[in-house]
Amino acid sequence: MASLTEASSAVRPRLEYQNLRQFLDLLRRSDELKEIDASVDPELEITEIYDRVVKQEGSALLFRKVRGSEIPLVINLFGSKKRMNLLLGVTDVEEAARRISQFLDQKPPETFLEKIGFFPKLKELSALNPKLISSGASQEVVRTEGPMLDLLPIQKCWPADGGKFITFPIVITRDPETKKRNVGLYRMHVYDNRTTGMHWQIHKDGAEHYRRLKKGERLDVCAVLGADPLQLFAAACPLPYGMDEFSLAGFLRGEPVKLVKAKTVNLKVPADAEIVLEGYVEAGESRVEGPFGDHTGFYSRAKDFPVFHITAMTHRKNPIYVSTVVGRPPMEDCYMGKAIERIFLPVIQKQLPEIVDLNLPWEGCFHNCLIVSIRKSFPHHARKVMHAIWGLGQMTFSRSILVFDHDCNVQDVKEVAWRAFNNVDPKRDFVFSEGPIDELDHSANQDFFGSKIGIDCTRKTAEEGMQRPWPEDMVMTDEVKELVTRRWQEYGL
Repeated sequence: MASLTEASSAVRPRLEYQNLRQFLDLLRRSDELKEIDASVDPELEITEIYDRVVKQEGSALLFRKVRGSEIPLVINLFGSKKRMNLLLGVTDVEEAARRISQFLDQKPPETFLEKIGFFPKLKELSALNPKLISSGASQEVVRTEGPMLDLLPIQKCWPADGGKFITFPIVITRDPETKKRNVGLYRMHVYDNRTTGMHWQIHKDGAEHYRRLKKGERLDVCAVLGADPLQLFAAACPLPYGMDEFSLAGFLRGEPVKLVKAKTVNLKVPADAEIVLEGYVEAGESRVEGPFGDHTGFYSRAKDFPVFHITAMTHRKNPIYVSTVVGRPPMEDCYMGKAIERIFLPVIQKQLPEIVDLNLPWEGCFHNCLIVSIRKSFPHHARKVMHAIWGLGQMTFSRSILVFDHDCNVQDVKEVAWRAFNNVDPKRDFVFSEGPIDELDHSANQDFFGSKIGIDCTRKTAEEGMQRPWPEDMVMTDEVKELVTRRWQEYGL
């Protein structure tokens, strides 16, 4: 276990921005932002432009002239590995994973030197608690009457969408019972100038807050449209119920998130946000939301969801609207998802230490396929891991789990395919289960529940019923590899 002194030497983020505008300046300097002055239509046209760019791991896009609005729209903030590194202030997201791992491994200081080494850690710990300040740029303009949503360049993303959708809001609520805050990303179907749907899927924390309302009660809600990109990222992370995503954002930045009191509801919102929608949802009130072109690449169907009523809109004097589009991978949420995969691997390993690595392939939309390698210690160890994963937070939705030995590079899909296609006997190695599935999983016969499969792709032992020797991998000796490397130029190849 690492000492606090060792933990304090963990890789620190080198963040060159404090808010969205500074992040855009950083992208400009890094040649990661394309600014477009041509007039564009928020209905479908922006989606098609974005889709062509993101599929090539292209630049973030800032549209300055969106028809029907005076407010510029930025999209594809996270759609490249380079931008994810800039977001986290690292040269590789594995640095952020190591920092979290060292933080989790720390132990209380014992010696005098360890106690001295603890002081730098105090600042890191204090960053977990958001800081309330008296005023912020997010409230330079306060609107309680007149045009609100009508002012914004809100997109209709795909042809069969049920209307316009706010696609990248940070939605803030508090548990009515515990008063703990949740910060999530939930799309919002725009009905009119002051009313939207609130797409709280049944397994989401916001939905749980809503379910805890008593008849006739209202739940205060704030939707932030354009925030510190690190807060956007934190809101997407699969934290345990009751853990504040703003605390994660503070930890990743190394300083507390600054909040201000909302004007018309009892919530706190980011002080440097671009736009904040304040309002409420009421117990028992619902309305048809959708259909919506979703991250699976298929339309999610129209269903009843709570209704969000806007009581005020606050914003900067010249705000920027942040949007995204989800659809058939890869989209920018894929890059966010892979970063989350790497950063949260140490957290998963704390619960399942036999796990060596895991891969959530884009094509599986992060909940339909999980590929994992383990240090196998006993017969049928792979089955233990499968069932543990099916009981682990949001990983419970994993439709299929493939388990490999520790020496399989699960990031190399060619090696994964080679071992899976050659190591598996279907009768012996397939494990079928049933349980909760993601609300957007359309393949099951019913909502929220379906079948799952685990595949044991590890080497089999006699204790597992293998009646003949398992063959060895064909691998060249290190001596011959080094010899050929030294002589390569001699071969004229």
